Amino acid sequence: MFLQYPRQKPRRTVRVGATVALIGWLAYPAWARQAPPVTLSETPRAFVLSNGILTVQIDKYSGNITSWKYKGLELMSREQGYWSQVGSTRHFGAKRMALVRVSPAASHGAEVEVAVRALYDAHNPSDQLPVDVEWRYTLFRGASWLYASALWHHPPSYPSFSVGEARMCLKLNPAVFDYLVVDAQRQQKMATGYDWDHGIQLNLKEARRLTTGVRAGEVEHKYDYAAVLYQTPAYGWTSTHDGVGFWMINPSFEYLSGGPTRPELTGHVDTVLLNMWLSSHYGGSWLAIDKGEDWTKFVGPFVLYVNSGSTPQAMWHDALHRAALEKAKWPYPWVDDPNYPSASHRGTADGQILVHDPYHPHLEVRDMWVGLTAPDYPAHQPVGFPPMVDWQRDAAHYQFWVQANRDGSFRIPNIRPGHYTLHAFATGVLGEFEKTDISINAGETLHLGRLIWIPKYYGKPVWEIGVPDRTAREFRHGDHYWQWGLYYLYPKEFPHGVQFVIGKSDWHRDWNYCQPPIIYGDPEWGTVWQVADSIWSIYFTLPKALAGKAYLRLAFCGSRQGTHITVLVNGRVVGDTGPLPDSGVMHRDGIQGYWCERDVAFDASLLKAGQNVIQLKLEAHDWPQGVLYDYLRLEVSPTTSILTGTRE
Repeated sequence: MFLQYPRQKPRRTVRVGATVALIGWLAYPAWARQAPPVTLSETPRAFVLSNGILTVQIDKYSGNITSWKYKGLELMSREQGYWSQVGSTRHFGAKRMALVRVSPAASHGAEVEVAVRALYDAHNPSDQLPVDVEWRYTLFRGASWLYASALWHHPPSYPSFSVGEARMCLKLNPAVFDYLVVDAQRQQKMATGYDWDHGIQLNLKEARRLTTGVRAGEVEHKYDYAAVLYQTPAYGWTSTHDGVGFWMINPSFEYLSGGPTRPELTGHVDTVLLNMWLSSHYGGSWLAIDKGEDWTKFVGPFVLYVNSGSTPQAMWHDALHRAALEKAKWPYPWVDDPNYPSASHRGTADGQILVHDPYHPHLEVRDMWVGLTAPDYPAHQPVGFPPMVDWQRDAAHYQFWVQANRDGSFRIPNIRPGHYTLHAFATGVLGEFEKTDISINAGETLHLGRLIWIPKYYGKPVWEIGVPDRTAREFRHGDHYWQWGLYYLYPKEFPHGVQFVIGKSDWHRDWNYCQPPIIYGDPEWGTVWQVADSIWSIYFTLPKALAGKAYLRLAFCGSRQGTHITVLVNGRVVGDTGPLPDSGVMHRDGIQGYWCERDVAFDASLLKAGQNVIQLKLEAHDWPQGVLYDYLRLEVSPTTSILTGTRE
């Protein structure tokens, strides 16, 4: 809850020059410029923005969207369109200020922008987040969408703070919206709030078996609608009876934490729509700013888009088209803020990354991501994570990622000036490319030329399981992972654990998407009676005994706090992974989260001529302690001559 609204609050009006204000309007087609002008009306409590299509009401104290009407139809529920955070304190700053940043008069009816500031009160610091936040809303003539943005600023004099989640949450009108669209695989008519309230709670507070409504008998779990936001340009709710859609669109991902591999919540039952720009879910980010740091982050502007259509699919495709148009406009020329550089004050980097794999010279690299991120920096990290914050955990800075062309060439546009590290990872290549000390200057293009990536090997590959792509997608159930309770199937499907035979078994069928503990319970009601250790076995045959050093390379894309894997070779313990990071992927019904590699070295003489077995033992303490493998590979030092495995 926000603090009580005082009876009188000061309000400042910020007048923006007509030339700047008109830039956004002139970028729209003629039909939009011929639409009715935007208007702004005010009450002591609220701003009301309108353009004849949308009428949006903003609370002057909380910054909440309290009403949203589209062609007269109310789309908001219970006055709940709000910004929130979960961290070291509950509330944003107590000193509030409402502003008109762009008035309709100054823009000749083309644009209106209002803002609400929540400023930290150092004289009354109790239960306040020590950061100044400004929430902004911008509406243009002829647009059926509203831009939302937030500016966070921590002056050096403020105390330290930490935040685990920060988001915009929209609770839409349940009398209108009944159909959720996440992506091509997840589109359905949804249960209602009533259905949720009358469901039966299972093993998680977020999971209930529904007993009423269109999804009666199914399990509702909000994490089943999580998605990688970089791969989800538009997601939202539609109405099967009113023919209207409400969509979340991020035209850029520079302000999102965790990079292009992090999944996040999108929406869920009770007509909730989210934009989680910061979250620790799936091993993601935890924002921590110390006293003495002068830190600023500009979140957005992102797009709250409303449309009409005959079917949910038609409206979704229209929203995807709008997302592509908005992406092409980034950075928006109408944003007037020194913390948001214009296109001319940003830089570009281009080049080509060529993978020279010594054991696979004809390897065709797919789906390469190339990005510029802040250099790794030290911070207190939970057990299992590295001591330095990498791009997967960073939320304090901006990130700039693109997908390279098939030949490895790339061009990263619209980069904020600064000092960066270049990263790349790709399907089919274990590990990551890195080049430090990259400086980007405003208005310049940095030509990086040809960069050679030689993947790391300890020795010659003997065999491999899976495809290095930072997910468990290629394994059993990986193609329909968004289902609660798949881990309950493991004892039935693998009564003796995974028994994988190199050269015979098929990892799509014979390697489970996760290695859970053996869970004894009732999946119908989500009960857990007992858990037991889980042991997976990998069998392979060698033509002769070996000498030298062997290395089992284990790439993980999901694990739980306190979990580690013990490795046995032909019945003998040779080492373990140490504590793995807490990404909580399995119990959130995912196939990817924080990625890491743990390598276990052992004496190659333990491998003998004929059949060998390597076992992976997970010690069970609690049922969520499952791990997800991205990829496994056995290597032996080059001094040993052996046969190599084949790739799928």
